[in-house]
Amino acid sequence: MHIKTEGVHAGEFLLSEASGTRSREEVVIAAGSGKLQAGTLIALITAANALTPAAVAGNTGNGTVGSASVASGAISGVYKLNITAAAANGGKFEVLDPLGSVVGKGTVGQAFNAGGLTFTLADGSTDFVKGDSFNLTVKANLGEYTAYDDDGTDDGRRAASGILFAGVDATVNDVRAVGVMRDSEVIERLLTGLDANGRADLKAVGIIIRP
Repeated sequence: MHIKTEGVHAGEFLLSEASGTRSREEVVIAAGSGKLQAGTLIALITAANALTPAAVAGNTGNGTVGSASVASGAISGVYKLNITAAAANGGKFEVLDPLGSVVGKGTVGQAFNAGGLTFTLADGSTDFVKGDSFNLTVKANLGEYTAYDDDGTDDGRRAASGILFAGVDATVNDVRAVGVMRDSEVIERLLTGLDANGRADLKAVGIIIRP
């Protein structure tokens, strides 16, 4: 016999909340956050958008990534830049996002602009060869929310800001959602991601956790 485990229903974790809509706010769950169920602790991403490139050890070419910027279309995580074709004073490359999907293709020495990333891979004194690569560590989604993680990247997700009212799938795209952000009582066993620090964060905004 196949047994299905029912997840937490929208708002099921709530015992009480303030009158009107004072306890709730519309939030945007950042792309790349994955599937989150109702009752998941969420955190506001507060770190500035940034892209940090790092050449992979063993590269032949010694060109560098510069003029980098990050827009809202990007997600936080490590992107991969792979040289796909070599050429004198040039070459071709592709960029994969943290989920392994191709964001776009570019040319060495020309501006790349796709998926919320903008940068230029400059040619160096030694040409790139096929297989050379870079890791592009991206902190994105400034002002959006993701799952609280006290051990995660230090971009804001280490401080719980509220609780997701209903489940969402933000694996690929940003998703509008509702968060319980203040002045409420909630059921402990129906929360996801709760720990001692998260409990303290929620208490600070008036969210009381009941057994």
